[in-house]
Amino acid sequence: MSDTVQLPIPAKLAPLFTAPNKRYRCSHGGRGSAKTRTFALMTAVKAYQSMMNGESGVILCAREFMNSLEESSMQEVKQAILGVPWLAAQFDIGEKYIRTVDKSVNYVFSGLRHNLDSIKSKARILLCWVDEAESVSEVAWQKLSPTVREEGSEIWVTWNPERDGSPTDKRFRKEAGDDCVTVEMNYTDNPWFPDVLEGERQSDRRRLDDQTYAWVWDGAYRENSDAQILAGKYRVEDFEAQPEWDGPYYGIDWGFSQDPTVGVKCWVHEDRLLIEYEAGMVGLENDDIADFMIQRIPGIEQHVVRADSARPETISHVKQDGNGRRACLPRITGVEKWKGSVEDGIAHLRSYKEIIIHPRCTGWLKEARLYSYKTDRLTGDVLTDIIDAHNHYMDGTRYALAPLIKQQTTGAIFF
Repeated sequence: MSDTVQLPIPAKLAPLFTAPNKRYRCSHGGRGSAKTRTFALMTAVKAYQSMMNGESGVILCAREFMNSLEESSMQEVKQAILGVPWLAAQFDIGEKYIRTVDKSVNYVFSGLRHNLDSIKSKARILLCWVDEAESVSEVAWQKLSPTVREEGSEIWVTWNPERDGSPTDKRFRKEAGDDCVTVEMNYTDNPWFPDVLEGERQSDRRRLDDQTYAWVWDGAYRENSDAQILAGKYRVEDFEAQPEWDGPYYGIDWGFSQDPTVGVKCWVHEDRLLIEYEAGMVGLENDDIADFMIQRIPGIEQHVVRADSARPETISHVKQDGNGRRACLPRITGVEKWKGSVEDGIAHLRSYKEIIIHPRCTGWLKEARLYSYKTDRLTGDVLTDIIDAHNHYMDGTRYALAPLIKQQTTGAIFF
């Protein structure tokens, strides 16, 4: 075998396995992302490398619950190994075992809930991969981590998120340290996403509510929290704008630091808000904003565009063509703000019978799922304050609809 080999893994996961000096390598996301198959394959690569380095020990493949090998990830590992001929030649694979040809590295499959104490007695654990890890308890993580204690040993974790704030999600996503690298993987990141699953996905898109669909395919949390501002107000559907619709309405929210500059095109018809086009990018230079929006949002250069008035110098810049040197949005204007304008904007969005999001507007859809009120840390009660996150497309839409929001609002105090 040559020194250079090729491995069939998604490009998005390659940096995860090559990042140096990481104790934890993790991936979360929805169905069809290839994360489980990829991690199964890479455990074999780890076993092979250990064998070549003269090491002996165990590759531990764990799940929260596992009463038999049929409930383990053994078949995933076998299929991954057999799918790469040069790697398959390095392993002895039996009905109930997987080991390197020299027997120096063995696979062990175990459940965590009832077998944690016995895991401690295993041979040197070179690597522990915990699959389907969403339900693993904090106590289990506290016991497992020090059990995998060999020099250079690692813990890999894969899961489909279900509950915001689960022990797994907090440890390896929300509160991950510098020794952890975590990548989100969904079906869109899988270059080998099969046609049969695409058929199932399309079927689920039609028959499931958005929250369930998002959990299955887009790696979203399963819960439909009372804190979600637009819960129950939106759905995804392909549509074409019609002449009798009101609009179009265009809005732009400026990016700051790591926040994207975003644009939105929407319509109103029969008490429904329809989100037709969006565009967004982090680090977009002022000279490039107009051209970026024109290329992605049809007609934006011909209509009034309402933008955040906090950046009058940016509005002025985007409005002018620089003596013919760049594209421009000649009818862009700043939006008048008033005390409580954000809350009024949210009330306006919620006042529609429904919000219909075109499937291409993935950024808007993601924010619709995440845009939330704060909750009390101790009681879990939903508060009236809004979390200042996941709101860029929301803000762009509020600006686009500013005249309609003002008409709906009485007693506004302007500044």
